[in-house]
Amino acid sequence: MFSSVKEIMKLRFNYLGYQILSKYSTRSTQKAICDQSRKISYPTFGQPTYLTHPHLMKEGEVVPGIHLQEFKSRRSKLLERIIRNNSVLKNPTLTHVVIIPSSSTVYMSDKIPYVFRQNSDFLYFSGCQEPDSILLLTAKGDNFSSTIFMRKKDAHSELWDGPRTGVEAAASLFGVDQALPVGEFERFFISFVNENNKSMIWYDSANIIQSELHRKLMQLIKIADNQMFNCPKTMFHQIRSIKSKAEIALMQKSCDIASEAIAKTISVSRPGMSEHQLFATVDYESRMRGAEFLAYPPVVAGGKNACTIHYIKSNQIIKDGDMVLMDAGCEYHGYTSDITRTWPTNGTFSPQQRVLYEIILEVQKEMIQKMKEMPTLDQVFQEMCLILGKKLQEINLIPKNFGGEKLVAAAYNYCPHHVSHYLGMDVHDTGKVSRGLTVQPGMIVTVEPGVYVSSKNQFAPPEFHNLGIRIEDDVLIQDGEPLVLSRKCPKEILDIEALAKENQTS
Repeated sequence: MFSSVKEIMKLRFNYLGYQILSKYSTRSTQKAICDQSRKISYPTFGQPTYLTHPHLMKEGEVVPGIHLQEFKSRRSKLLERIIRNNSVLKNPTLTHVVIIPSSSTVYMSDKIPYVFRQNSDFLYFSGCQEPDSILLLTAKGDNFSSTIFMRKKDAHSELWDGPRTGVEAAASLFGVDQALPVGEFERFFISFVNENNKSMIWYDSANIIQSELHRKLMQLIKIADNQMFNCPKTMFHQIRSIKSKAEIALMQKSCDIASEAIAKTISVSRPGMSEHQLFATVDYESRMRGAEFLAYPPVVAGGKNACTIHYIKSNQIIKDGDMVLMDAGCEYHGYTSDITRTWPTNGTFSPQQRVLYEIILEVQKEMIQKMKEMPTLDQVFQEMCLILGKKLQEINLIPKNFGGEKLVAAAYNYCPHHVSHYLGMDVHDTGKVSRGLTVQPGMIVTVEPGVYVSSKNQFAPPEFHNLGIRIEDDVLIQDGEPLVLSRKCPKEILDIEALAKENQTS
């Protein structure tokens, strides 16, 4: 045991404290050391850690909810897949180099930054939440190596922008083989490719994350001999599409927060409120339940604005008799939710609103059950159009003599967006994974049928004009019954009406 707190702090200030504390297996010993050392000072990091943010982090986690070992496993899985799928010459001596840049800080005005959001692929494989960093992975045969390039500690920059992890603590914190200053990346890369005269360089040149890094890489790759180049994005997304237990737990929490926030927003809504007030309510309620921020600019659309699918102006007053369509989700420790509910602000659906809502709800429930069959998302969309078309024929929104492709096309005119997309770290997650592939257990998808009745629609009776309804849930694909992660957000008509009546005045 240490003889004094002073000795502890000496170790902590030279960045070995993190490693030394982790050697003590008992929670009480670690807590005693941390409690004493906090009275003096402790090394700072560029993101929360178990030592600095025990209210957010558990022991061994790199980011809230995700353990260090999971990040190591993700990197190994990526390199194993690259080697297994590599068809170029099938050369066992070929060296693979994977380069994944972090995001850079983006400024809204002069030196005022936007809220930083990390490149999802970089965060997924590194756990690092700092800007202007680079993860480099190498594989030669069964020998894997990982290097993270970080900004150096800098007192002046940290005074303005907050603490940095620095180079010395990075290898231990992120579980990589080595950490180097980001300024040494070019020299390191040149040296590596010169030593390995036949390499496959995996880098996404189509989506530029760091412009200066991209420029240098393009120059280096042009002059390098015997180097081949490929994009790893599809493999990134294939791996990311199947969620681990830890990721599912974070996604469930994100969905719980958004579900409760939307339900609360429904309960406080009333005619005469502005869309902006409802926007502020769902934002506030999400943050108060633990979300960092909303996952995207929400759709808060009253009345005919609901027929604009990506309506985000939120500057109208909601009238008595109008419905509100709210499409909102939150981000919780890097994982997003995406939920849509539609409700009458006066607490009662009109006959036309009710019949359309019932149709969308029935269609949505059928599509959720369809997920048990492990279909493709495109198949779900085609079936949705057919079923929706038949139901709209029953209420005379589509001529009854329409059938086949003509019926599907008419339904698509009412619902011109896909019924499902992948969900995870990004709202439209893993875009390189085709919706033409069958879903697999561990995937999380949305199910979101809608109907938008334009006043220009030649088939719709006038009493249906300008009605827009969508119901969207987040669904975990499992063996057997799919799990609706957003189940805490009411959607049955009686529940919706009861919630919407809570804040009505007599």
